[in-house]
Amino acid sequence: MDDLRKTIRRERNRKGLTQDQAGAAVSVSASSIGAFETGRMVPMPDTARALDALFETGTEIQEMSAKARVDGVAPWLRPWTDNERQATLLRWFEHSLIPGLLQTEAYARMILAAGPHRRDKLDELTAARMARQTAALDRDDPPTLVAIIGEAALRLGDGALMKDQLEHLVDVGHRPNVHIRVLPMSAGLHAGLAGAFVIASLPGANSPRLAYLDDQLRGRTVADTEEVGELDRTWESLSALALPCGQSRDLILRIVDEYN
Repeated sequence: MDDLRKTIRRERNRKGLTQDQAGAAVSVSASSIGAFETGRMVPMPDTARALDALFETGTEIQEMSAKARVDGVAPWLRPWTDNERQATLLRWFEHSLIPGLLQTEAYARMILAAGPHRRDKLDELTAARMARQTAALDRDDPPTLVAIIGEAALRLGDGALMKDQLEHLVDVGHRPNVHIRVLPMSAGLHAGLAGAFVIASLPGANSPRLAYLDDQLRGRTVADTEEVGELDRTWESLSALALPCGQSRDLILRIVDEYN
């Protein structure tokens, strides 16, 4: 928000315009320009476009306004994918599936096809999942992703497809910000059998930690501090049972050999 308000004030002064003149040029009141410059309001898309045209700033104000509108929404009201794109740390547990951010396109399509989705929507849904990966993991400041994956997830699926998926896990696991650990079947019964979850840490000293619980419909975001704390404790119990990254990679490679 600071960058947006400072940019509008700087560019107005650079043009030698009063707030009245700038407002008249983009069809808003002088008080609205003042509100933009103090951060009390964010320009709507058409106003941001008009300000860019007035100040000859390309799409700078439009982009900053869009970001400010997203940042102004409480994190627990955002779509979960928005929180993924902003997270500094993601801790992800899956018992029976490969985590969405680590899926190959073919694996993602297989999982989506197994669900209650219309076949003519599969291309769109698969493309959206791949775009979600890019937005979260290929940005300039990607989060640290720690994934604990149940061994069962490594063995469910067509041989050739799973071989490619597991080789992808090994490849992406070499990234310095991605840590993949396997929870072996020898661990027996454990707390993670109750269901998959993700815990996200967002940037900023006072930003909340959120969690996401998957289900058969849309899943839900959890913001309650005590509930997130319970998932923290579950995560720690699973982490104590999971193999270290190196041993996990060795196990994945052994399963790849089995598919060969």
